[in-house]
Amino acid sequence: LFADHGDFTGDYGLVEKTQNTMEDCLTHVPFIVKPPADRPVQPGIVNALVELVDFSATVYELAGIEPGYDHFGRSLLPLIAGTTAAHRDVVFCEGGRRRGETQAMELDSLAGVLPDEFTGLYGPRLRLQVTDEAPYHTKAAMCRTQTHKYVQRLDEPDELYDLVQDPLEEHNLIDDPAYQAILNTLRERLLRWYMETCDVVPYRQDRRW
Repeated sequence: LFADHGDFTGDYGLVEKTQNTMEDCLTHVPFIVKPPADRPVQPGIVNALVELVDFSATVYELAGIEPGYDHFGRSLLPLIAGTTAAHRDVVFCEGGRRRGETQAMELDSLAGVLPDEFTGLYGPRLRLQVTDEAPYHTKAAMCRTQTHKYVQRLDEPDELYDLVQDPLEEHNLIDDPAYQAILNTLRERLLRWYMETCDVVPYRQDRRW
């Protein structure tokens, strides 16, 4: 049992979610596993960093299936069995749109659907997308460790948070000289992740070969 995303539920004065925000309340989602009876399991709560792509990798291993394509998930069975407490030292997330992709703007997509889109449940969020001075909700990518979170944005300011000192992510440290070494490390990890996952080569040949 898991969710594809979290919800603000009033955090930061917002509801539901936005397209390119990476707060833990949106990216840290519930994940409950009941493995088959013949699989070893250590009941309890695990605080390891995992990604949704790890779910499919876990199912493949449980079912004994070879996926037939390259993927970047890691099976969670060692965590479930309790043979390890660690899984990943960093996780990634991405979202948003390019500035010109108005078809992806929530305000445009709700035009004519709601009688007054600014007074409904999503009003506070939609108001952020009204003027040229407002955030664009454009592409963003997150790199998160157990202690820090870095968000790189295409058109909006980048973010860096110390999750130990500031678990609510209220103080952006992107320009703090004391955190430049950490920032550089996370930027390098994000770049490496994109290089490792941006493309795959199909297993099967087609008529172009």
